Formats: sequence, C-alpha cells, structure tokens
Amino acid sequence: MPFRIFCRVFGLVLCSIALIIYFASHSIGTVVVTTLACSLLLQVAYFASVLFLIWRSGCVIRAGQRAEQFDSCKEVGSEPPDLDEVTNESADLLQRDQMLAISLLLP
Repeated sequence: MPFRIFCRVFGLVLCSIALIIYFASHSIGTVVVTTLACSLLLQVAYFASVLFLIWRSGCVIRAGQRAEQFDSCKEVGSEPPDLDEVTNESADLLQRDQMLAISLLLP
C-alpha cells in the first residue's frame, strides 16, 4: 500500500474514532486521549505487520534455497553444501530484507 493511501486511511480511521467517542461521551479530553491511544495502537500494529512480513519472506527464501539445493544435489549426485554457507547466505538476505523494511518505515 502506498504511503499516501496509508496516511489517508489512517486519518479517516482516527477521525471516525474521534467522532464516535465524542458523540458517546461529549468530552473533548476523552476524545483526545482515546484518539492518541488508538493512533499509537494502529502504529504498533502496522510496525508488527511489517516485521511479520519480513520474517515470513525470510522463511520463504530459505525454503526456496533448500529446494534449489536439493534439486541440484539430485541432478549432480553430490553432497549438499555446507550448512555454514547456507546460514551465511540466509543471514545476508535477512539483513538485506530488514534494511529494506527499515527504509520503508522512514519518511
């Protein structure tokens, strides 16, 4: 989802929450506190979902690498590569994905 659309949806949700709370309580203070709490909760949920997507993409990449290595071993009839090599490559890919996700979170 593009950042501009995310901001519009985020603002719409917060405004609707503020209106609902105001009509329910008729208190500006309650509206401000509740809206700030909901804003924080939505941001935490968004950050957690980004971290989950990074974690899931790392699992998919590792599974794909294992499948490729298994196929290449069957064709050649050789031993699979050393576990340290696979772990190092996976760590490099995971670090790259994390850096990409962090750059997406920055404005």
